[in-house]
Amino acid sequence: MAVSRLDPIDRKILAELQADGRMTNVELAKRVGISAPPCLRRVRTLEESGFIRGYHADVDARELGFEVQVFAMVGLQSQAEADLSAFEARCRNWPLVRECHMLNGEVDFILKCVAPDLSTFQRFLTEELTAADNVASVKTSLVIRVAKDDPGVPFDILEARLTQSA
Repeated sequence: MAVSRLDPIDRKILAELQADGRMTNVELAKRVGISAPPCLRRVRTLEESGFIRGYHADVDARELGFEVQVFAMVGLQSQAEADLSAFEARCRNWPLVRECHMLNGEVDFILKCVAPDLSTFQRFLTEELTAADNVASVKTSLVIRVAKDDPGVPFDILEARLTQSA
């Protein structure tokens, strides 16, 4: 199901669930202007088609004692596909790494890491990340504060693009 095959109701369902994934199907149906049974069918289709990958609570890391957030820019010695995949697999197994993105340019990967304190992150950095196979360089930046953290996509921009092309 390509985005062009999503009708306005499907896009509204996605926008509403992105804003509040805990709402009941009855509330969702009311917000998008259809009855509950077809709304539930549409949600299930969107899930099965991969438009909805899951539902998650937005937990506050600092409230849970994870005071340190760091972005680590990682350069690898080799960018062969097997080496890139091996590094990605390793990142998936490191609990402190919450996001791993492969980039083009000077840096091969950027990692978003959280830790309860600086010494825990430092141990991870020196004993695991910089010691990992194929890692040539690591530069880190400590997050001072977060000004914006909006997950998902801006549906208003999607709708504007779709109405311009229609």
